[in-house]
Amino acid sequence: MAEKQNPDWQAEHGYAVAPSKPELKQPPKYRVIMMNDDYTPMDFVVEVLETLFDMGRERATRTMLQVHTEGQALCGIFTFEIAEAKVEQVNSYAQRHGHPLQCTMEQD
Repeated sequence: MAEKQNPDWQAEHGYAVAPSKPELKQPPKYRVIMMNDDYTPMDFVVEVLETLFDMGRERATRTMLQVHTEGQALCGIFTFEIAEAKVEQVNSYAQRHGHPLQCTMEQD
């Protein structure tokens, strides 16, 4: 067994002297964007932003006003699975409450 602890013996017999570290990269991120429509009440949009995106009242109101004036607004940036779930949550929550509010996602 002493032979296997000798670095020269390890190098000659195909043993790696230092373990290699795999390169890890961050998963791609996705932007969740809320779209404007002419029918969804502003207070409902604020409720969605507070409830599903954990925004405070002030930030939710600013985001809602951006949706209203600019036609869309960023709600957050997430990994694919979380962004997909957020879009589904918003769209189904709005539909259950009879509103046409829509969210989409795009790669960041």
